[in-house]
Amino acid sequence: MTEKRIVQRGLYYEEFELGVTYVHSPSRTVTEADNVLFTTLTMNTQSLHLDAEWARTTEFGERLVNSMFTLSTLVGTSVAQLTQGTIVANLGIDNARFPHPMRHGDTMTSESVVIAKRLSESRPGQGIVTLEHTARNQNGEVVAVATRNVLMLCAPEER
Repeated sequence: MTEKRIVQRGLYYEEFELGVTYVHSPSRTVTEADNVLFTTLTMNTQSLHLDAEWARTTEFGERLVNSMFTLSTLVGTSVAQLTQGTIVANLGIDNARFPHPMRHGDTMTSESVVIAKRLSESRPGQGIVTLEHTARNQNGEVVAVATRNVLMLCAPEER
């Protein structure tokens, strides 16, 4: 008897459907350690992320999660479902917005909508997919939105 094997992968270009919303799992609770580690690893010395006493004097009253961590986590949550092993390259991120801050202890949920796709004119067997990623906190408030263009593999002929 042959053992059945299922390998986790992202979608091939042909499998992306315009207008479809992909809800990503699992969600991610962001900790103070996540924020401090990311902020220091990336050499971002912004006091709003690192200095609790200074941050108390701001309109937010506390440190906030680094928005680049929020963006990176948002894109990261889509990988297993959409691009794992099927992406060729990220081509760019446009229109990144952070309408509401992330705070330590917030839980991020995320989803992606396919807003455009086309076959590559210069790279046979590959296509460009445009995704709009959205992250929300546990209260449903949008904490990040970004449009990402990715170069994806087309499905192998033998499929």
